[in-house]
Amino acid sequence: MRLQQRDTEEHAVMAWQWRRHPRCVALARSQVRKAVAGWGLAGVEERAVLVVSELVTNAVVHARVRGREVLTRFVRLDGGVRIEVHDASDVRPVPRAPDGSGGFGLLLVEEFADRWGVAERAIGKIVWAVVIDPERVRGEPGEGGGDAACGTG
Repeated sequence: MRLQQRDTEEHAVMAWQWRRHPRCVALARSQVRKAVAGWGLAGVEERAVLVVSELVTNAVVHARVRGREVLTRFVRLDGGVRIEVHDASDVRPVPRAPDGSGGFGLLLVEEFADRWGVAERAIGKIVWAVVIDPERVRGEPGEGGGDAACGTG
C-alpha cells in the first residue's frame, strides 16, 4: 500500500495503491473511514465504507490484468466524498440481477451513493461514486497502514 496525499484550501485528496488481493478490501475500508473522519464527515462514513468495499471488491475480483494494481482515490467535497477506484481493465461494470454467485455490489452502490459512474483512462477505467451528507451540503457538490499482500507502505 502506498499513500499519496494532497491538501488545498478547496479540497483534500488521498490515494492508495493496492495489490489485487482480497485482504486489501478491508484495508481500503479502513482508509476511507480514516479519511472521512479526518475531514469531519461522520455523516457519510458508513455509506462511504460500503461503497468502497463493493468497488474495491469488484476491482480485485473482476479487473484481472497481470502486473497491475488497483488505486483508490478519495476526494473531499463540500459535505461529502468522491470515491474513485482505478484499475487496468477496460471492461465496464454493469449491474446485474443478483443470484447465488453474487451480483449485489453495484446494486448496493446505486442504493448508497448519491451518484456513480465510469470514466475511461489511457489504460483501464475509473469507477467513481459520490456520497454526500445532506445535512452538510451548502451547494451542489462538484465532481471533479500497510499489508505485505496489498502493496508497499
